[in-house]
Amino acid sequence: MNDRTEPDGTRVGAVSEFADGAARRCDVGGTPVCVVRLGDAWYAIGDTCSHAEFSLADGDVWPEECEIECPKHGATFSLVTGEPQSLPATRPVPVFDVRVDGDDLIVEARR
Repeated sequence: MNDRTEPDGTRVGAVSEFADGAARRCDVGGTPVCVVRLGDAWYAIGDTCSHAEFSLADGDVWPEECEIECPKHGATFSLVTGEPQSLPATRPVPVFDVRVDGDDLIVEARR
């Protein structure tokens, strides 16, 4: 993957490299981010579960609910808001802006 930092975000790969309905861990300025593609919609949330510090990108994506499940204890998080949708997690994970620029996928860290 050819990640590079841009003035307005970090290129995390080519759109064609991301499978529909799957999660992928990316690095955005030293922050692990979980990127999910659901059709033409893109989501990026903090990759570390707020409950047990496991990678959310290793979990199952629930497309109908627009959620991702932590593989360790089963907590689910909204891909839209980062809010936990089930226990044992009680704290949200951060969300990031995502945009497509040609075939480049750009994730913007919040300032």
